[in-house]
Amino acid sequence: MYKVLTLNQISVKGLDRLPRDNYEIASEFSTPDAVLLRSHKLKPEDIPASVLGIGRAGAGYNNIPVEHCTDQGIPVFNTPGANANAVKELIVSALTLGSRGILEGIDYVDTLSDMTDGAEMSKLLEKEKKRFKGNELAGKTLGVIGLGAIGSMVADTALSLGMQVAGYDPALSVDAAWRLSSDIKKVDNIASLVSRSDYITLHLPVLDATRGMINSDLLSNLKEGAILLNFAREEIVDTPSVVEALESGRLAKYIADFPSPSLIGVRGAVLTPHIGASTDEAEENCAVMAANQLKDFLENGNIKNSVNFPPLNLERTPGCESVRLSISNRNVPKILGSILSIFADENINVVDMLNKSRDEIAYNLIDVDAAPPENVLQQMRAIEGVVNVRLIG
Repeated sequence: MYKVLTLNQISVKGLDRLPRDNYEIASEFSTPDAVLLRSHKLKPEDIPASVLGIGRAGAGYNNIPVEHCTDQGIPVFNTPGANANAVKELIVSALTLGSRGILEGIDYVDTLSDMTDGAEMSKLLEKEKKRFKGNELAGKTLGVIGLGAIGSMVADTALSLGMQVAGYDPALSVDAAWRLSSDIKKVDNIASLVSRSDYITLHLPVLDATRGMINSDLLSNLKEGAILLNFAREEIVDTPSVVEALESGRLAKYIADFPSPSLIGVRGAVLTPHIGASTDEAEENCAVMAANQLKDFLENGNIKNSVNFPPLNLERTPGCESVRLSISNRNVPKILGSILSIFADENINVVDMLNKSRDEIAYNLIDVDAAPPENVLQQMRAIEGVVNVRLIG
């Protein structure tokens, strides 16, 4: 029976992926096997030694101490793409809010609560509506910084709206590149993208390379009247630089899902309360994906969408009564050889295996023809560089 600790409200559709005959789910456990969470801020001291894996029902993972988890041999899973449509739809709203006087018009209409004559109101609105005139999106250029799951969907939608789209992503994978429309103009220089774009939308994770990427130097390249959208992460933007650009008029609007005290009341700042993925559908999709990934890891040792471990999937051999071990180790030479030597010395036959590494960690799945006794497992754990050894069955 696996124990899964939930630290946020997780969609029932996701929890239903963990059958109750094999999983116990609760918000309090002293020795959980796995943790499933959304935005809960997890500290190293909050992670019991019993935890094997952590699932984040969302794309971001800056609320999880990933480096500590790697040191402990704990894979951290996220759910890239599960909330992409929800964020994409909100960005379409942001584009129209940035191009038209919608919010200003709504605020103006709210001031007319004392009027009782419909004909008089209609006449007044006809006179005043020119104050809220805007521009159409068709023909304008959208610069997309980051062409992953969300950025590529936003780019495709912008094309369907008749916009020109330029994209910048130095970390774009080959698979992601194949999925992109040929109508998206790839730009190799971020300053060049900023200088040609009427709208700029950000879709990057928070990394050392992206933290504060949108700064005063980059904003100095803005096209006149440009609008910046940030529905990715607050830390990507240097907020004081954005405030200065808004106040100087260099930036027309900053539409973001991350309010901060320094932005409140600044003219041109349009802020939403971090609702990018706040739809029933997105929460369900994220929960289902996170639960499926944790389940496959706990039951089979397979890893998909981990932010700190390599992807690895070893199919079970049909009709084979093999036993599986998962082994995490430092990514240094000779460890796998030492493990296999122990099997050989104990006359344990290896049926199948996979080994992959990522940065400083390596991960192995090994199917053997008989369950190794505890003393053999202890020999493996004693090898210098081995982080953990788990007998899955």
